[in-house]
Amino acid sequence: MCRVVDLQQAVLAKNDASAGLLRSHLAARGTTVVNLLSSPGSGKTALLERELVLARERSVPVAALTADLATENDAARLARSGVPVKQVLTDGLCHLEAAMLAGHLDGWLPLGTRLLFVENVGNLVCPASYDLGETLRVVLASVTEGEDKPLKYPTAFGLAHLVVVTKTDIAEAVEFDEDAFRANVEQVNPGVEIVLTSARRGEGGGVLLDRALAAAQGAPPHTPVMARHPQHGHAHQDAHAHPHPGVADALAPAPTRS
Repeated sequence: MCRVVDLQQAVLAKNDASAGLLRSHLAARGTTVVNLLSSPGSGKTALLERELVLARERSVPVAALTADLATENDAARLARSGVPVKQVLTDGLCHLEAAMLAGHLDGWLPLGTRLLFVENVGNLVCPASYDLGETLRVVLASVTEGEDKPLKYPTAFGLAHLVVVTKTDIAEAVEFDEDAFRANVEQVNPGVEIVLTSARRGEGGGVLLDRALAAAQGAPPHTPVMARHPQHGHAHQDAHAHPHPGVADALAPAPTRS
């Protein structure tokens, strides 16, 4: 058991180092990363497509990278916005890692990109423990998922800089209890902003883009209490150690052992 814990900590420490280097590299290019996490079917792609369209209308240089285990369906949907989009197929891996992301950005990310939206794999467990070099981490939950979602996935919600509720147009039909949801979010992440959205009706349109631009301009994001913990809230149950290429190699150098 101790070896498993040690391996988990080593994998996460290596990822954190890669994430820090990637964050510095992208900051030097003037690019801010927004990491979007949610369960499958939350409406994450629909919301992101709408925000990308708004960004293009406002002449904000943005790009999007979307990750899935299979198919390029989400990339095709996001590409309708007219902004640069890249699909990453993880071949069964349930999350992105910083070095993996860096490898996919290398040679693809357009110069001058102000915001890079990363649509992580649909999963609230594995991705929650992996820093991708983001400045803004956004966790989404639809009204159909239950008010206790934040309590079931405390690491994901506890490390969020922003929480977004989707599909509010059907909130009444599914008897979504907004007060209960807010109370549960507050329990794991006191003070985090919660935004209500509906891609169908346009509710909350542009708020995600506005918050991302504010972060890009240097506005400090919310500081989760969990992020102050020495382990940065990492509560991953599996090591998921996989080798991935880094951008420009130097971003995530692998130590050699004799």
